[in-house]
Amino acid sequence: MRVITGSARGTRLEAPPGLSTRPTSEMCKEAVFSILHFELAEARVLDLFAGSGQMGIEALSRGAKSCVFVDSARPAQTAIRRNLAAAKLAGRAQVVGMEAEAFLRTNPGPFEIALLDPPYGQQLCQALLPLVAARMSDGGVIVCETGREEELPGQAGEFSLSRTYRYGRAKVSVYRKQQEEEERDAAHGDLPRQL
Repeated sequence: MRVITGSARGTRLEAPPGLSTRPTSEMCKEAVFSILHFELAEARVLDLFAGSGQMGIEALSRGAKSCVFVDSARPAQTAIRRNLAAAKLAGRAQVVGMEAEAFLRTNPGPFEIALLDPPYGQQLCQALLPLVAARMSDGGVIVCETGREEELPGQAGEFSLSRTYRYGRAKVSVYRKQQEEEERDAAHGDLPRQL
């Protein structure tokens, strides 16, 4: 794993030991950050089920203001801290060692970008989306990576499922508020809804 672009470009990242963490593929990561390209500058980012921290670190490298990394596994927390140090981004990051639902119930935020990449097949995105939506800023965007066959709700609080992309075994689902989606499309041009 490496940081693709930005201030930490090329930095090699370590994965937590064991088989419980499934790193996001390079292709999927590149696609996610193409989707978020216009929204990263000065964004407050939430990286849930952070694993190695590679998604939040990529966001910081590309200009996000801050990122909160949440993972309950101690090896993941250690890997995130090492990766932040290697990328020289620790000053804009917070690593939280707790379960995602417990973290969301502490009323953090608001966030402009939320990245959810839970273990596949456990319906965790479905369960947590309403809590995440309640912690987002008005112009925020929620990005969920799930298994290709997992079904996600069309609505999460005031956020609607706006786009779905498929990359190998992974599916990326993007949620936005409807008005924000229309304004974004007008400003940057519409993207295909499914790849």
